[in-house]
Amino acid sequence: MENVPQFRPNPNLKLMDQVREVLRYYQYAYRTEQSYCQWIVRYIRFHGSQTHPSQLGATEVERFLSDLVSRGKVSGATQKQALNALVFLYHKVLFIPLGDKIAPLRSKKPRRLPTVLTPDETRRLLNQLQGTHALMAGLLYGAGLRLTECLRLRIQDVDFGQKQIFVRGKGDKDRISLLPNETAQQLETHIGRVKALHLSDLDEGFGRVYVPEALLRKYPNAPTEPGWQYVFPARKRSLDPRSGEERRHHVLESGLQKAVKSAARKAGLSKRVSCHTLRHSFATHLLENGVNIRTVQELLGHADVKTTEIYTHVMRKDLGTVVSPLDQL
Repeated sequence: MENVPQFRPNPNLKLMDQVREVLRYYQYAYRTEQSYCQWIVRYIRFHGSQTHPSQLGATEVERFLSDLVSRGKVSGATQKQALNALVFLYHKVLFIPLGDKIAPLRSKKPRRLPTVLTPDETRRLLNQLQGTHALMAGLLYGAGLRLTECLRLRIQDVDFGQKQIFVRGKGDKDRISLLPNETAQQLETHIGRVKALHLSDLDEGFGRVYVPEALLRKYPNAPTEPGWQYVFPARKRSLDPRSGEERRHHVLESGLQKAVKSAARKAGLSKRVSCHTLRHSFATHLLENGVNIRTVQELLGHADVKTTEIYTHVMRKDLGTVVSPLDQL
């Protein structure tokens, strides 16, 4: 098989502009671009802003990652994210091999069990939400979506006939989940309003939604087609931070996050509730209702069933027949 030459950034650009150029060439998500750039800047500052990363190597990477744990007290997941950013910098931008012997100090933060609501608590929480926020939260719980998966839903991802949702999941792992009957009619009405908003944007000379470059080459008309529009679009158009084009993006995460926290307070819930709590509750309630764990794994989009198994530790157990040893004394 013929070797394909790797993309090389413009050498006349500053380092961080080179990083962004390569990230965009390989079509990394904008959030990933922001995260990687932040970690690379922190790494440079850690070793002194006057020292170019090309003069550093595996030893300096290991020292930085160890410091994140020893002084920064970050979690293992955060440390891994920083490592991924630096591996990208050296392998894809600088073309300097780091080797596979980087062994930084590892985080010993314990993995905590997920917060899960009971069905009654879930009902009370959802009853405190209204409008689009109620619809979105209903999908987080009813379909087990991650918050970003919900925000990035396109109209064509919703199949009302099959009562299914096509989910473009984390790490480009697509899957199919459930479309709850409870939200189907409300969602259909909502999408009707979104289509009308899109027509209004087109009349004003806009209406081109963001579509990844690879898909844009294959479907050049996709940005203006109704099916590619976001199910939950922002109220106002904004400038795309990459292209500078004015378009209507999806709503921000913060709106639903604040609404869910507010609803939890109004519902009198003492648990620490977030949007992700609804996804945890979805998985746990399915298992409690006897759904096979492999099916739950597929609905959640977990690569490994061991990730799904954590919910077996927070399931409600049948303790009705268990007697406390104190009561037997």
